[in-house]
Amino acid sequence: MTLAVRRRAAARDGLEPALFVHGLGGSSRNWSALMELLSTEVECEAMDLPGFGASPPPDNGDYSVYGHARAVIRCLEASGRGAVHLFGNSLGGAAATRVAALRPDLVRTVTLISPALPELPPQRTALPTGLLGMPGMPRLMRRMTRELPAAHRARQVLRLCYGDPARITLDEFTAAEAELERRQALPYFWDSLSRTARGIVNAYTLTGQHSLWRQAQRVLAPTLLVYGVRDRLVSFRMAKRASRAFPSSRLVVMPEAGHVAMMEYPAEVARSFREFVVATAAAEGG
Repeated sequence: MTLAVRRRAAARDGLEPALFVHGLGGSSRNWSALMELLSTEVECEAMDLPGFGASPPPDNGDYSVYGHARAVIRCLEASGRGAVHLFGNSLGGAAATRVAALRPDLVRTVTLISPALPELPPQRTALPTGLLGMPGMPRLMRRMTRELPAAHRARQVLRLCYGDPARITLDEFTAAEAELERRQALPYFWDSLSRTARGIVNAYTLTGQHSLWRQAQRVLAPTLLVYGVRDRLVSFRMAKRASRAFPSSRLVVMPEAGHVAMMEYPAEVARSFREFVVATAAAEGG
C-alpha cells in the first residue's frame, strides 16, 4: 500500500502527534487551515486515502469503509509516532470510528467533523452523492462531464460542502479548481469516487457488530463531535445520536457551518479542540 502524507512543521519539539483523514472526494489539503492553527498544539500529519489526493488506488481494489480504515491503520503503524489525536471528516470520520474501535492502542483522542455515520433515510441533498455508487456511474459521469469546465464542477462541490458559499475565498476556489482538473485527468478518478461512494452506502446497511453505530459504542478514546447545522450531506440531527453512541464524547454544534467546518470555520474548530484537550486532561488527572 502506497500512501501520500502531508506534514506541517511543528512550532516546537515534543508535541503530541495528530493524524487528519479527509472525506469523499477530498484530500489532505482539506486540513491545511486547521493544521496551521494547531501547529503549536500537535504535530500534524494529513494522509490522502487510497485513490484520492496524491495516493494511488489500493492494490486490492478495496474502497470500502473498512478498506480505508485499514489504510489509516497502516499509516499509523508505519509512522511509529505512537497513539495520535485522530481527526476525521465525513468518510474520514467513519474510517476513524472503525480505527478507534478496532485499534485503541493507536488513538489518543478522536475528533469527528460531520462523520458519515448511518443516517436512514439520508437527507435529500445527499442522495446524488449516494447515487455515485451505482453500477455504470463512472462511465456515465465521465461522459456527462467531458465538456464541463473544472471551474464549474469545483464551484458545485464547494457550494454543496459549505454552509455559506460566500465564505469560499478566491484562493480556496483556485486551489479546488486546479486539484479537480489534475484529478479528472487520472484514469481511476471516477472509479475511486464511485466505488468509495458505494462503500459508504454499504456501510450504512451493515447491522450487528459491524454496524458503524455499534463500532462507535466501542470507542474508548475521548471523542469530540463537530456538526454543522447547514450541512447538506450529514444532518446535524444525527449529533444527539452520536453523542449518545460514543461513550466519552463532547458535542459542538456550529449553527452556520456546513459539511467541512474545518475549512469554513477553522479558528472555531481549533478552539473547540483546544478546549476539548484541556477538559480531557483535567478529567484524566482527576
